[in-house]
Formats: sequence, structure tokens, C-alpha cells
Amino acid sequence: MEIKILRRVLAANEAVAKSNKELFSQHGVLVLNLMSSPGSGKTCIIEQSVEALKNDYRIAVIIGDITSTIDAQRLSGLGVPIIQINTEPFGGECHLEASWVREAALSLNLQDLDLIFIENVGNLVCPAEFDTGADKNVVIVSLPEGEDKPLKYPLMFRISSVLLVNKIDLASVLDVDKKTLHRNALQVNPNLQIFDISAKTGEGFDAWLKWIEAELRKKRQQ
Repeated sequence: MEIKILRRVLAANEAVAKSNKELFSQHGVLVLNLMSSPGSGKTCIIEQSVEALKNDYRIAVIIGDITSTIDAQRLSGLGVPIIQINTEPFGGECHLEASWVREAALSLNLQDLDLIFIENVGNLVCPAEFDTGADKNVVIVSLPEGEDKPLKYPLMFRISSVLLVNKIDLASVLDVDKKTLHRNALQVNPNLQIFDISAKTGEGFDAWLKWIEAELRKKRQQ
């Protein structure tokens, strides 16, 4: 019975996610869903990405956390719309569901946007199980987390289009082999595009930003 209930929940979420995709497509908005463990640097990556792109593109951010508005407050100075979703009222879920993303998206002026970043709840398991309706999933692993995360949490890497390896500025003080991390990720998903970045120093961001702009051009052509 528990499996049947779970299947019903996931099926209902999939239906809303499909509706979200249609909504975003209708308005020509590119939506990127960023997922990772807590502390990997999602907020900092979004902050630096928005700062670099906001003069050329109309951007909004949807932030998911169990509780608090810490990340939203941090990003509030960027001058773009910020929507906070706290999951505590829904039982403290460790992921964002498509219906919550839809409600947040509908509170935005979608016709006036080019790009939405979704900062999912920090967790390497649950967010991968619930489609938000985003165009692309992006998984972030910070170098201090080690090389084994793709093998331990394969689903998140399997459903993602991009892997951002963050905090590469710490490589010289860590006993972590970046090439092994890449190899493990590609073993799980050979189609992953991998960008090594440092949200602190900006290293590697050019390639990541060019990927976003390429996706924005594709979206406009749909």
C-alpha cells in the first residue's frame, strides 16, 4: 500500500510538472533547477550568475528551504524578483514539488522574464525524485564533498544535464581527485556537461554562463 501511495504522489507531481513545462514554454522562459547537498554553494552560484547576466536578461529566483529566508535575504540586493518557498508548512519536505513551483511562478510576471533559477532544498536524494517542470536540472558538487557522490546518489546525476564542480579554488588543500569525480559522474550519466567553477573567485564561470546563454537562445527559437 505504501508503494501505491508513493506512486500516486509521484504521478500527481508529474502531471503538474508537465503543466509547468507548458506554462514556461508558453512564456518563453528558461527555467533551471539547481540541486545539491547543503553547503555546496547553490546560493553563491546563483548570486554570481544573476549578477553577470541581469543586465542582458530578465531574471527571477525561486528559493526552496525547509524554513528561514536567509538565502532570499542574501539575494535581495540583486534587484531581481525573489520568491521564497518554505516547506515546513507542508511537513518540512526535503524537496520542492511541482505544485509549489507553479504557485511561485504564477506570482511572477512570466511575460516579463527570460530566465528563472530554482534553488531547490539542499539534499542529494529527494529533489531528484520530484520533477519541478524546469527545462534543465543542474547538480552541484563542491570539491570538499569528495569524488564518490555520483556513485552514492546516482539519480540526481542521471536526471541532470549539467554538473557544476564548485570550490575548485580549494583543490590545492584537498585530497580530492577532480578527474575521478568527473569519471564517476560520467559513469552514471555519459551525457553530463561538466563545468569546474569557483563561485568565490569566478574561475570557470565564463563557460557556465555561455552554456546558459546558449540555452536561452534555444528557448527563444522554440
